[in-house]
Amino acid sequence: MNNREAYNRWSETYDDVENKTRDLEAIALQATIQNRLFGRVLEIGCGTGKNTKQLAKQSQDVVAVDFSDGMLKKAKQKIHAKNVRFVQADINQSWEFVTASFDLVTCSLLLEHVENLQHVFHQAASALQTGGLFYVCELHPFKQYSGGKARFETNGGMFELKCFTHHISDFYNAARANGLVCDELNEWFDENQFGLPRLISFLFRKD
Repeated sequence: MNNREAYNRWSETYDDVENKTRDLEAIALQATIQNRLFGRVLEIGCGTGKNTKQLAKQSQDVVAVDFSDGMLKKAKQKIHAKNVRFVQADINQSWEFVTASFDLVTCSLLLEHVENLQHVFHQAASALQTGGLFYVCELHPFKQYSGGKARFETNGGMFELKCFTHHISDFYNAARANGLVCDELNEWFDENQFGLPRLISFLFRKD
């Protein structure tokens, strides 16, 4: 089962099963973009629409992209906002779905499945207007070093998706190589604040 097939299967239970990583990332996004309004937003890896509804409230138009038809089907069932357009696409390819510039590009819990960060950062930077923001939130590298990765329960047991480990310097260097500067870097912990941070988030800006 490849990652696309896995996410199609995971979509059946994704919203119903406890998922601390998913829920904490929603908090991270809201905290990062609170009190901001945007014209056009490009949401990469929208999944079942976890963040799409919030983005729609804070922008005039949202293009929500995912490669899993199962995830997109769930998102479309939940979200009927007129300013949201869903697109199925593989972001490892050229982003032909980008037909205008955006004020904000978001990428949530996706890049651990992407081997070539440079490609994604290049495409995101190209999609942004000058001064636009690129929000990235991923499983913290410290979690990855300790064996953390995307996984879900199936009838046959726990299934682990194919993942790649990216160091903090990898995100920083990919951003710098594509004309993006880091305005914010935050680490997100579970409620008890003990142990390793669960997530890391960046807010990059296009010069």
